[in-house]
Amino acid sequence: MILSVNGMAVAVEADAPAEFAAAHELLRQRAVEVGLLDAAVEGKAEIDGAIEALLEKEVATPVPTEAECRRYYEQNPTEFESGDLVHARHILFQVTPQVNVPQMRARAEQALNELLAKPDRFTALAAELSNCPSGQQGGNLGQIGRGDMLPEFERAVFKFGASGILRELVKTRYGFHIVAVDQRIPGHRLPFDVVQEQIAARLRSRVEEKALRQYVSVLAGQAEIEGVQLEASESPLVQ
Repeated sequence: MILSVNGMAVAVEADAPAEFAAAHELLRQRAVEVGLLDAAVEGKAEIDGAIEALLEKEVATPVPTEAECRRYYEQNPTEFESGDLVHARHILFQVTPQVNVPQMRARAEQALNELLAKPDRFTALAAELSNCPSGQQGGNLGQIGRGDMLPEFERAVFKFGASGILRELVKTRYGFHIVAVDQRIPGHRLPFDVVQEQIAARLRSRVEEKALRQYVSVLAGQAEIEGVQLEASESPLVQ
């Protein structure tokens, strides 16, 4: 592909869009024009540094106000909720290619029935039977959030009303699990002051992206570009 910006040939990397190469050259040329970069400089670090200085100088991005952040907070409540948590233990009967699955399941069912009758035996049986390293800590998995475990395991521990030793084995790709749900911690909405900085950064990023696109389109509107089509605007440059 032959690409040029204002008569200057531009190399296009194999894994980069031509539009990106053209925009980068537009910014390089503008940095030269305003005295932030010597035209003879070819080093990537120096060019990128000059472009960063150029954008800081010419692309104004206002800081989101507290009112704007609060409005975003109120309009997107689910983004700022801490997830449900559970404290759980398990005993894993691991299934491998060499394992007799029916026998393994029968052994797991036997252990489950024993524990339903004598729940205080969980720690001892975890140490004796579990194929998971957690067995040496009584099968303790600690605090679990959604997305931390296998989907089929999570469906069991987060099932509404699930508590104590679950009365059925949980089957996953690793084998059969005896599971005990010891504590449930419902999710709650995080206070605004905890997430305000996060919201401000998100809103500022959006504004910066939009401002950069507008700035490049203005440069494109004043340039002669061959080999690629960039969105162009005739608006004056941001001062």
